[in-house]
Amino acid sequence: MTIYSQIRNNKFRTFTILIIFIFLISGFFYLVGQYFESPLSFFVLGFVFSLSSGLVSYYYSDKIILFTLGAKEADKKNYFNFYTVAENLSIAAGLPMPKLYVINDPAPNAFATGRDPHHAIICATTGILQKLDRAELEGVIAHELSHIKNYDILLMSIVSVLIGTISLVSDWLMRSFWWSGFRNEKEEKNNNPILFILFILALILAPIAATLIQLALSRKREYLADADGALLTRYPEGLARALEKISADNNFLRTATTSTAHLFIINPFKNKKTINWLTNLFSTHPPIEERIRILRSM
Repeated sequence: MTIYSQIRNNKFRTFTILIIFIFLISGFFYLVGQYFESPLSFFVLGFVFSLSSGLVSYYYSDKIILFTLGAKEADKKNYFNFYTVAENLSIAAGLPMPKLYVINDPAPNAFATGRDPHHAIICATTGILQKLDRAELEGVIAHELSHIKNYDILLMSIVSVLIGTISLVSDWLMRSFWWSGFRNEKEEKNNNPILFILFILALILAPIAATLIQLALSRKREYLADADGALLTRYPEGLARALEKISADNNFLRTATTSTAHLFIINPFKNKKTINWLTNLFSTHPPIEERIRILRSM
């Protein structure tokens, strides 16, 4: 696969996911409407809601993510190394200089977001900027620039917002079902057990389906970004050392959420004591040891 075909595939997958999201949410609302004997009204509500969410995630996903994580724009004076590394590697990659943001947190991590290279952002924690030397930081920034160049940022940023939206809708409906008096006379007459079971299953399975989409999209892109980043710096050992330091650090990123975990260079919820075949299966990232091994074999 060439870089151009990868970019083309990522753009296609982005719009495919938006269409699937609109279909899932509209169908989900339709099923809820069946239970409450108003399927058409609920379907229209779901379609309008999902379409609006899709458009918002396309144009504003980066701002939503930065706000969620508490990121602040970085200034060149206080983060000189961050700026100069990003600037030099952007020139080498033939990309516009991305905007730089910082999260005030000792946990070392970083990610990229935005909808295209002209609206790209690289965000790093204060921990990673303090704990990595320049060669290691170059490896991390090159990795994130590869995500930008390959349009991974568009795909993964939209997935973050859509997963969060699905989880919120499901959680809101579940809470409403139990606490807000869904038990009026009209609903008491609706005793169809099949519709009730389908309704509960939809509430449970919707966020699980969203998470599976997230997992399916994340792992391969991390391997590709590692390889492209190493090609950009011509020094894979820098990224390998950076990944070792980040994975060995015991701090956890306080503002990270399950819907944003796949954006980071390594899983912000890493915990060596719980790593086994099951956690690896459902991890948003490939095993860090395998990534390091591949980098050092280049």
